[in-house]
Amino acid sequence: MSGTQLTVTLSGGGAADARAVVRALEGTFGSPDELPADENATVHMATFDGETDASSAGGDGEGSARLSAPVTVTVQGSPEAVRRASDTLTQAFTARDDGAASGDQELERQLLLEP
Repeated sequence: MSGTQLTVTLSGGGAADARAVVRALEGTFGSPDELPADENATVHMATFDGETDASSAGGDGEGSARLSAPVTVTVQGSPEAVRRASDTLTQAFTARDDGAASGDQELERQLLLEP
């Protein structure tokens, strides 16, 4: 079901910071297509296909993730998926909501996560 498909774009910080953010979302969305790995990349992406039952997905404890630098995260997907991702990230990190844009059937939200 594509109703929970989520695309996450991350900039700032390094690959370890991007992985920390993606891992924080695994408890809500299951495993992504792949974890950010390229240490030289300035932008990282992950896609959650929404096929996993989030209630059975594991994950780290809330508030346990640490970042080495501020990370700008853009989440894009259905309004429900974006809301769930935003809620998860604001519980796991110190976050500032930098706004949202609505499309026909999708929503995009940008958050700044701070160390």
